[in-house]
Amino acid sequence: MEVLVIGGGLAGSEASWQIAKRGVKVRLYEMRPFKKTPAHKTDRLAELVCSNSLRSKELNKAVGLLKEELKILGSLIMEAAINCEIKGGKSLIVDRDCFSLYISEKILNHPLVEVIREEVTEIPLDKVVIIATGPLTSSSMAEALSKLIEVPYLHFYDAISPIVYADSINWEKVFIADRYLEGEGVYVNCPLSKEEYERFVKELLKAEKVPLHSFEEPKYFEGCLPIEVMAERGIDTLRFGPMKPVGLKDPRTGKEPYAIVQLRPENEEKTLYNLVGFQTKLKYHEQVRVFRMIPGLEKAEFARFGSVHRNTFVNAPLVLEPTLQLKKYPSIFLAGQITGVEGYVESTAMGLIAGINAARLVKHKSLIVPPPETAIGALINYLKSANPKYFQPMNINWGLFQPLKEGKKLSKKLKYLKMAERALETLKNWMKENQI
Repeated sequence: MEVLVIGGGLAGSEASWQIAKRGVKVRLYEMRPFKKTPAHKTDRLAELVCSNSLRSKELNKAVGLLKEELKILGSLIMEAAINCEIKGGKSLIVDRDCFSLYISEKILNHPLVEVIREEVTEIPLDKVVIIATGPLTSSSMAEALSKLIEVPYLHFYDAISPIVYADSINWEKVFIADRYLEGEGVYVNCPLSKEEYERFVKELLKAEKVPLHSFEEPKYFEGCLPIEVMAERGIDTLRFGPMKPVGLKDPRTGKEPYAIVQLRPENEEKTLYNLVGFQTKLKYHEQVRVFRMIPGLEKAEFARFGSVHRNTFVNAPLVLEPTLQLKKYPSIFLAGQITGVEGYVESTAMGLIAGINAARLVKHKSLIVPPPETAIGALINYLKSANPKYFQPMNINWGLFQPLKEGKKLSKKLKYLKMAERALETLKNWMKENQI
């Protein structure tokens, strides 16, 4: 039996490699060069669209740990990255031509992989399939997948608000309450005076924005406009939008603040908080500068920055199993950014797990899910357990991990190193138990 992989990006290439090295035949479909995407320039597999690096190599960074786990699991993408590395200090920077050529040659020369250059517009239900078509999924494939999942896609212009670590919030300056005192008090509220609000709006309007790519026309939805676009409509627009104080009283003054910023817990452990309604195209350093003007966030550390960009992804908690199979169609797996992860390394990780599980399914072996103490497992746990009402793509960050019991007594660097050590030890034991 064979596995069909649709999409030759990082996730699809990784999935194909994992399947083939387990002795299962792969048919890898890639529509380039016969049908191009607005972003890709070549017909090579695993082309890096952006010039950004694969981020930090340090183990005290969550993405550094994720890369180390991928190395241990035999990732082709990591093998290529190491072979094509350009020395860049603490970041893993690669020669993009070398990188895509290395992966293309490996896959094209594997006797169990057949690369087919054509677009797939229908998803066969009688075969094991991995869909790894990425954030620029074609309209025909998006339509075919949407028919299967029967849950509306979150797609096209993905508006993401920043997320901060809970332990970087100044809890003395904020208060917990739901609007009109309804509910049990989920939201963290950052109150602003008139002067603080007007200064915030002034700096927001001055801040540098990230320009859209040529293929990203600004087709924003009215219900999720970038906060700076809203601010351009008038000084009080935000006070009647995401910063409205109506129904909230500051317990220290007994009065309604002039404006307010609400933070919503992003996970059950409440280690991460989302700035509600703060989707933005500000450059990352400007997000730090401007959003730290909010009372209580003066020293905020960001687990994820806000963004607005072209993306196609499913509402993972509703449609995906932790094995990355569709809940309604267990012979169909998703991999890469379409699962609801952000970033090259995270996409690769989903391709690796989907590939391993597809091969195991063909061989009638039990499927695997990495432990939540690991970086890959933490990502998958997010896809499984996030609130579907607010689901947004996520990159790897320490807020997704199971906390250490002694974590509060340690410096952040030491805490993260210990979490990394725990993850690697857990991963190796898990690999032995599952014969991976």
